[in-house]
Amino acid sequence: METESVRSGNSSYVSHRSHRSRDKHRDRKRRSRGDHNHSSSLLKADRSVTIQTPPHSTTGGGDGEDGEEDDNWGDNTTAITGTSEQTSMEDISRMAKDMEDSIGLGSIQHLGVVIATMLSFFAFLTPIAFVVLPLVLWKETLDPCNTVCHGLFISFAFKLLILLIGAWALFFRRPRVVMPRVFVFRSMIMALVFVYTLSYWLFYGVRVLDERPSNYQDIVQYAVSLVDALLFIHYLAVILIELRHLRPQFIVKVVRNTDGENRFYHVGQFSIQRAAVWLLEQYYRDFPPYNPALMHIPTRAPKQLTGFKFYDVDGNPGNASASQTRAMIAAAGRRHESIHKERYYEEQEYERRVKKRRVRFVCATEEAFTHIKRLSEERGPAVPMDPHEAAQAIFPAFARPMQKYLRVTKQQPYHTMDSILKHLAFCIVHDCTPKAFLERYLTPGPSIQNESEIHKKQKWTLVSDLPLHNSLEPGMSFALREQSFSLLVTVMRIPTIKLKEDYQDPKSNKFVLRLQSETSV
Repeated sequence: METESVRSGNSSYVSHRSHRSRDKHRDRKRRSRGDHNHSSSLLKADRSVTIQTPPHSTTGGGDGEDGEEDDNWGDNTTAITGTSEQTSMEDISRMAKDMEDSIGLGSIQHLGVVIATMLSFFAFLTPIAFVVLPLVLWKETLDPCNTVCHGLFISFAFKLLILLIGAWALFFRRPRVVMPRVFVFRSMIMALVFVYTLSYWLFYGVRVLDERPSNYQDIVQYAVSLVDALLFIHYLAVILIELRHLRPQFIVKVVRNTDGENRFYHVGQFSIQRAAVWLLEQYYRDFPPYNPALMHIPTRAPKQLTGFKFYDVDGNPGNASASQTRAMIAAAGRRHESIHKERYYEEQEYERRVKKRRVRFVCATEEAFTHIKRLSEERGPAVPMDPHEAAQAIFPAFARPMQKYLRVTKQQPYHTMDSILKHLAFCIVHDCTPKAFLERYLTPGPSIQNESEIHKKQKWTLVSDLPLHNSLEPGMSFALREQSFSLLVTVMRIPTIKLKEDYQDPKSNKFVLRLQSETSV
């Protein structure tokens, strides 16, 4: 009995120990898997950022995963001793990306706007404070303001007004894009304004507030010099922000990866993120809307290979399988040779159907517009109608041909009944011809005309292997991803052109007619 109890105790101890070791091994696997997923997610997040137009608040959908990673932060932390500068820079960029993700991109943008606004008002009110403070603190000891002083006041007022209007036009504009990184030149201008204003305050505190001079004209001249400096900083901001990129330096090729639609643009000296924003603005103007339904031409069902049945009349079962295989291979080869012919005929048939339904749609629309003209010109007991009622009256005349045309050209998702009636009423009000009404449907315009693209918030992801504040360089490439497609951008430098002068003397423009015996004159 004692032996059995000892054995049972040992077995329970061994089983408990084995279970504990298996649990530790499972935890170690889970931690290593979590480390791998966390590091891979960091690498992916480091190479892609998001551009939103316009800004909107984001809701945290992955809070549970972040919470699990934070609970095991002490166990999952991996220390990397950087043996190269590239590794350390990647770690710094990942830390910055994590901080931005934790704080929120929208919060960072709003914080930057608030700081820039406060700094602008501080710089604008500083010259006014320089002029007002002596009048408040030691007005009794100040010398009276003479003619030169009054002239300085007038110059001071007009310069402040010009500075206010220029700053409002350059900085205080409604943002259309939320960029993922800080705009370097704008931040540099704000830092320069802060340093310059702070230095003026320090000098004013030491030489004016402490000494309290009686010459008020010198104080006004000091405030005017600060306004002049702020005007020069504003001039520098206009050059760096608005004029620097106007000179073309690169040719940029933009290709849509789904249908191969491409455009070429001349681009100036931009950073990567500002070039992406500028290219997106050109995309909505120049590119036709992406229609996934047009990627494949509607085709008929492929013909199935005819099944052959073989009979061995000689009684050799081995040769039957070999001959059957050869026959099937030959039939497949003939089928492969006829694929391009079938595709050619299918494309021709599709183009014929589109042209046929297009003509029917055009004829029905022209006939409907002639009816509305007759109703508008007829004088009699006809009940007058407003443009919307007139549109509803003539729309059934071409509704069926229009539906068939939009269906064959795969444009039905982009044109609703309300939008068609609204456009028809607009054309009736402005006395448009049928061609003016049909141009929206016969020749699809850029993506900006698509109502679904206008009203919904556009969210793009900028993917680049370089920091987004870097300037464009030849050979650089990046991608702009949307939900259903991507824009691939390639940068090429404009070649340097060297012109030579070749003078042609007008006296050398003399010619001789050479006649031969067979020449007809």
